[in-house]
Parts: sequence; C-alpha cells; structure tokens
Amino acid sequence: MRPILRFLLSASLFGGLTAAQAAPLAYVTNERAGVSVIDLDQLTVQRTLDVGGQGPRGLGLSADGRLLVTANKGTSDISVIDTVSGQVLRRIPVGKNVEFVRVADDIAYVTYEPGVSGAGEGKAGADAAKAGKDDKDDDQIPAEIAVVDIKQGKVLRSMKSGRETEGIEFSADGSQMLVANEGDNTVTVYDRAKGTVLQRVDLSGQGSRPRGIKISPDGKTYAVTFEFSDRLVLIDSRFKVLKSVATRKSPYGVSYDPSGHRIYVAASRASVIQVFDADSLAVIGEIPVGGRCWHFSLIPEAKRLIAACGKSDNLIVADTDTFAVLKTLPGAQAPWGIVTFPRARGSIDTP
Repeated sequence: MRPILRFLLSASLFGGLTAAQAAPLAYVTNERAGVSVIDLDQLTVQRTLDVGGQGPRGLGLSADGRLLVTANKGTSDISVIDTVSGQVLRRIPVGKNVEFVRVADDIAYVTYEPGVSGAGEGKAGADAAKAGKDDKDDDQIPAEIAVVDIKQGKVLRSMKSGRETEGIEFSADGSQMLVANEGDNTVTVYDRAKGTVLQRVDLSGQGSRPRGIKISPDGKTYAVTFEFSDRLVLIDSRFKVLKSVATRKSPYGVSYDPSGHRIYVAASRASVIQVFDADSLAVIGEIPVGGRCWHFSLIPEAKRLIAACGKSDNLIVADTDTFAVLKTLPGAQAPWGIVTFPRARGSIDTP
C-alpha cells in the first residue's frame, strides 16, 4: 500500500479529518504565540492553534495524532488540544518552568522546576525580582517530572530528577526513561512504570550541561549533547561512555537518522545543524540555519529536515542529502519545539 493511501486510511478512523489534514504535518510551538501547523507537502503554514496558556515550549503528540500537548512556561501548565477541531480540551496545572514533554500511551511526561522563581511566573515572579530575591538557592532544588494522564486530565504522580532537567528519552523496550540534567551533569534512569530511580549516571567527566538525549534505531546507543562543552557523547545501553567528539558552539537538539548511520546535532550558537557519521563521528556536512535553532525534525520521508529557529523567528527546511536550504518560512514568533505527524525521527517527542 502506498504511504499516502495508508495515511488516508488511518485518517479516516478519526472521523473528522479534512482533506487539508491528509498531508503530513509539523506542529511548532511559538513562545510569543500559539502552535503553527505546517503542511509539509506545500511547506506552508496551514493554521495557528491557540493553546490557551502563555509561552508554549515543549510539545508532544498522542500516537494517533489526535491530541497535542504543549508545556506553557508562562502559566505553569500544559494544554491538551484536539488537532482536528483545534480546540483546547483541557489545561492541567503542573508547576513552574514547565518545559519538555514526551507522550507515550496517553501519558505525558513533563519536566518542571519547583525551585524556579522570576521570569515566566507572572506577578509572583515579578514581585520577587523587584525585591532582589537571590535565586542561587533555587538552582539547587531538583527538577521534577510530572506524569500526566492527558485523557483524564490529571497529574498521576511526580518524580524527582536532577537539577534543570532537559531532554527525555525511553529505552528500546520502553521500560526505562532517561532524562538529561544540565544543572548537575547527570542522566537519571527510571523504571517508567514504577517511577523509581534505577541509576544516576555521572557524566561530569565528559562535559558540562547535558541537554539533548536520543536513542539509536537499534536501541544500543544514546547520543547526548553537552551545551557548555560543545561536545557530542555516545553511551551504551548500560550507560557506559563509548566515544565523544567536539561539535560547533552550543549543541542541543540531537537525533539519529532512521538508518542509524548519521547523527544530526543542532549547534544553536553556530547557526548550523551538523551531520556526523554515527560510527566514526566524522563530520559529513553542515546545514546552515537561523539563530537559536534548538530543535528540529526529519520530515516523515527522511529526505528533508525542518528546524525551529527561535532567535531569527523562522523555520528552515533543508535537503538531508545535499544539506542545501530548500525554503525559509518567516513569521514565526520565537519558535521552540517541533513535532511531526506521521511521527518522524528527530522531533522532540520521538527518538
């Protein structure tokens, strides 16, 4: 069956998808607006979704693409949005500085920082800033990960993490969850079902501020980016360091390609996405992008890539064979995260 027919068949199960929604889509959070919905066939903005909250950053999709979850930093909550109607179904309070989202089995895993005060927290934060509150002690308070049932609309539990938790990844069998803690240079490994800590992996010898973490297609390796050390590190499934390589300035977003032969790294302050050979870690090429492109996604057929560039207020679409920019989509408002449907490697809610 041809891919487009297969997609249309699955879309018919929703009972409400329009013809315009039959194309593969990208969803992009804008910190100063809502969520841009991009038609990936036409490379145009199809519509903008209002998330209800303020300052959306991380986002994730349910497996069927029907529910979109956004982490709204400015209002300390998440929104659950029906992607067909565009309506906000519910908003769920989580905590300060909500940021990263992964969705699996109708459960959203959402990072937040209970100790954070100041920016993004409305009047209370503004009052603390005026009073000259010292936030150094806040930085020592561990981040947490809220486990949220997005259909019931409630927080099931919260798990303590390290300081300033960033990327979230799952093991190949889904039984473990790994999170990168940039504030203490660790990766925390959890039993996903129980929420218990299995291991805290100290990576301080490899660099400073690990942010992105992604698993390889064969499930044997994790790629971790270190923002302050300009480094890409590979660890195995037992969390032992295999090898590392220098990157361009301030790497964050990272992903293997579907074959596992390439690793893409968003070097945000160098305004490039670097492409590495996954075996030798030699640089194959670089894709020029805009300012602060923290996150990107391969487009479902993996021949193109789309990056969200928060400082240049645009989206960059590039060819993954030639590394040439195919199109620049202007008009974004501090774009942060990006996911696609059908799901593709590279986006922040997939490996």
